[in-house]
Amino acid sequence: MQKQTISTKPIRSLEDALEVCQVLGMRVSRQRRFILELLWEAREHLSAREIYDRLNHEGKEIGHTSVYQNLEALSSQGIIECIERCDGRLYGNISDSHSHVNCLDTNQILDVHVELPEEFIRQIEEQTGVRITEYSINFYGYRNSQESK
Repeated sequence: MQKQTISTKPIRSLEDALEVCQVLGMRVSRQRRFILELLWEAREHLSAREIYDRLNHEGKEIGHTSVYQNLEALSSQGIIECIERCDGRLYGNISDSHSHVNCLDTNQILDVHVELPEEFIRQIEEQTGVRITEYSINFYGYRNSQESK
């Protein structure tokens, strides 16, 4: 999914996300605020169904359609992250450049900020002829050491 943001400010807090919504002229409805608050509190990647279930469990009634429409609007504007997986989309609160640790036994995706050495990036640029402006790395592993054997 292509991000179409006009904001270059990284979104690092719920307040930043709400501010970018306003700058973009997006109405911060009650439902949209519920979704953003949940993603910032959860600090993990969730499916639309998990978001729907958690919000309704908390007594914040919201419909399926409203969840999907708000997630689409927020992710298309780069306010939240959308990860395409074979079993569906997952949404997270960090939208600036970062990497992921994919835990294979829990199926969780954890956000991490990794900074590669400048000489490594230059080596990749020389090999490919492409000037690197941004990167994201996916790590895979097991939380429980017995699973990796």
